[in-house]
Amino acid sequence: MRLLLLGPNGQVGWELCRSLAPLGDVLALARPSAPGQPGVDVSDELALTDAIRRIRPDVLVNASAYIAVDQAEREVDLATAVNATAPGVMAREMQRLGGWLVHYSTDYVFDGRGDSPRDEVASTAPLGVYGRTKLAGEEQIRDSGCLHLILRTSWVHAARGGNFARTMLRLAGQRDALKVVNDQVGAPTGAELLADLAALCLRSALIAPELSGTYHACAAGEVSWCDYARHVIAWGHRAGLPLRATPDSVTGIATADYPTPAQRPLNSRLDTRKLRAAFQLTMPDWQTGVDRMLTEALPTLRNTSP
Repeated sequence: MRLLLLGPNGQVGWELCRSLAPLGDVLALARPSAPGQPGVDVSDELALTDAIRRIRPDVLVNASAYIAVDQAEREVDLATAVNATAPGVMAREMQRLGGWLVHYSTDYVFDGRGDSPRDEVASTAPLGVYGRTKLAGEEQIRDSGCLHLILRTSWVHAARGGNFARTMLRLAGQRDALKVVNDQVGAPTGAELLADLAALCLRSALIAPELSGTYHACAAGEVSWCDYARHVIAWGHRAGLPLRATPDSVTGIATADYPTPAQRPLNSRLDTRKLRAAFQLTMPDWQTGVDRMLTEALPTLRNTSP
C-alpha cells in the first residue's frame, strides 16, 4: 500500500512518519525549502493536484495546516488556501482514485458555549478565521464523497517544537508568579496519540469502509489552562528544574482579561464516545500524555533553563 503524508515536519506529522510505517510504503512530502526543491506547497492548488496525480496514493494523510490562530485574522487568504482549499483538492483527488483521506480538524469549529462535551453532530459556529477555514475544509472533504477519516482534536502538544507547557516552564524559571487563563477548558492531547489513533483507525477503516466519517479524538479528562500550568510547574519541581514560580503562585484570570486578536472557545471539551465505540479504543488521560511529553523533552528543558 502506498501512503502519502503531507506536513511531515509538524508535531503530528513527525509522529505520523513513525506510526504509519507498518501500514505500507510512506512517502512524506514537506513544503519545499526553496523554489525547485523537492516537496509540495499545499497552498499551491496546481502543484498539490499534480503531486497527488503523479504519486497516486492509496491513502493520503494530511498533517499540514495553518495553525497560527491570531495571525489567521490578518492572513485570511493563506489560511483559507491551506485549511479549506487544499483539503478540498485532496478529497476530490482521492475520490477519483478510490482511496482514503485522513485529515485533522479542531475544536475551534465550535463556539465554545456551555460546559458539556460536544459530539460530532453538534452545531458548529466558529468564532474566527482559523475555525471557519478548518470547518470549510471538513465540509469540502465530506462533500467530495471520498472515503475519509476526519479527526477533530484540541490543545495539541509534543516534545518536539514549542508548546504551552514549555512556555510555562520557561516563564516559571524567570518569574515568581504567573497569571494564566482559567475559564477555557479542554483536554491537552499528545501528537503521538493523534498519530497512533490515525494509524489504528485507518487499519480498521481499510477493512470496513462504513467507518468513513468524522470523529472526535482527544485525551480523556479536562483541565483549564491555569490548572494545566500548575500541573506542568509541579512536574518541573519534581524533575529538579530551577523554577522560581510554584503551582500555588499561579493565579487564574478570565479570558476577557487577556485579549487576543482571535477569540478562543471557552469550552473545548470533545465527546470521544463515537471514536471509542467504532474502533474499540480507550483514550488515556491527559495527565499521562503531558507527563510523558515532558519526560521526553527533559534534556532540552534542562539546557534551556535560566
